[in-house]
Amino acid sequence: MRKHPRLSVAHALAVCFWACLLAPGLAHGDGFRLLDQGAAATAQGAAFTAQADDPSAIHYNPAGMTQLPGLQVYFGTTFLSLSTSFTSTDGATARGGTAGVANPPPSNFYITSSLKDLGLTALGDLTVGVGVTTPFGLQMSYPSNSPLATVTTYATIPLFDIKPTAAYRLTPYLSIGAGLDIYTFSSLFGDGQAERKRLAGPEWAPLGIPPGAVMEINGGDTAVGFNLSALVTPIRNADGKPRLNLGIVYRSPVTLNLKGDFLINGARAAGAEAELNLPWVLTGAVAWWPLRDEQREWKLEVDVDYVDWSSLKNLDVKLSNGLTLPFPENWWSTYVVMVGTEYKWLAPPGLPGWEIAARGGYIYSATPVPAKTFEPAVPDSNYNAFSLGLGFLCRAPGRFLGVLPCGSEKERWWAPKGLGLDLAYQVILYDSRQITTNNDPRVNGQGNTTGHLGSINLCVNF
Repeated sequence: MRKHPRLSVAHALAVCFWACLLAPGLAHGDGFRLLDQGAAATAQGAAFTAQADDPSAIHYNPAGMTQLPGLQVYFGTTFLSLSTSFTSTDGATARGGTAGVANPPPSNFYITSSLKDLGLTALGDLTVGVGVTTPFGLQMSYPSNSPLATVTTYATIPLFDIKPTAAYRLTPYLSIGAGLDIYTFSSLFGDGQAERKRLAGPEWAPLGIPPGAVMEINGGDTAVGFNLSALVTPIRNADGKPRLNLGIVYRSPVTLNLKGDFLINGARAAGAEAELNLPWVLTGAVAWWPLRDEQREWKLEVDVDYVDWSSLKNLDVKLSNGLTLPFPENWWSTYVVMVGTEYKWLAPPGLPGWEIAARGGYIYSATPVPAKTFEPAVPDSNYNAFSLGLGFLCRAPGRFLGVLPCGSEKERWWAPKGLGLDLAYQVILYDSRQITTNNDPRVNGQGNTTGHLGSINLCVNF
């Protein structure tokens, strides 16, 4: 076989690089899932599957869309700042994170429509919608002079999910939902591809890579999965509003065939590809309203996610010269527990047409990442997160922010009937993690990570 010095380096590095494209973001969640896809839910610790009464139901529980009258639009963004410090076994310290707020910030957009309310009664109680979310990862960076520079300096996976969705109310007690998850990359969000960068260490000099050279691998793909859901309401109050909701959601596994280039100081050295397996997720949830009348509502909810990360056993790399390199991952399945509450004032004194909600929540997430394959580009460990937030919904005759009319007194399909604003803040406290048995000795040491998250969403009801 002919010798290709630079291609040989590509062979060696592709294993590390593609393994980290698996999860290079500032993932907030088990592994590299981002749980926060709407400010109202974020404020409740993402415990929203059984409530699912705003357009973010497209993500949290599509069956809940049947609770949404008319046409509704919900959109927003999340400002996430993560800081991590890593102290190696020899005492060297590296500090990384988002270097401020993740840019571009993970964002979401949802639109739902009750066809019956639009006059299309032939299809029964059918609601349709579409959402766009950024569910898997942000960025992570370390300075080029840190002791981890030859492991990673920058990583990102700007993957987003397009979600055409439908829900149908079978009976007053049962709704079902289904939708597609179209995972893809686009230059409209970030660089439009997954990327990983590092500096060459002195060990690469004999292979023609000078120490300090910037090495990068990138890639992208589009893949389609699906979701199925149900919302059961066995108990309602005299006005027909739920007192007890049970929710269940299944999200299918998806395989992305990442394809891209290996670059050295910006020049292509080889092509590479690998399969990235996103896990299936099963969510069960229960929500109870101890108080729900014409003036006040109080909800308590508990959700549990089971995430099948055990399907991620390896990330084998296929190179452009026909060689295949194995790379074991051996992640394990894990779970996330979410607890949330919402207290809502439906008719606050002196604020006609307004609803005001106070929210709080808690998350416990168990990491699926073994110590042997832990990587500083995704410094995951068990974590506890605490959140709080406020929600405002204004209808006629109120004025949004004291200026904009919240709704029209005339019945016009294009005239807004309500305007809303949701705000949330969350602090994420990762357990300190001591790594002593990693496959890469440079990663052995102790890592500490803390995150701060702020979310804002606007809602327009027609």
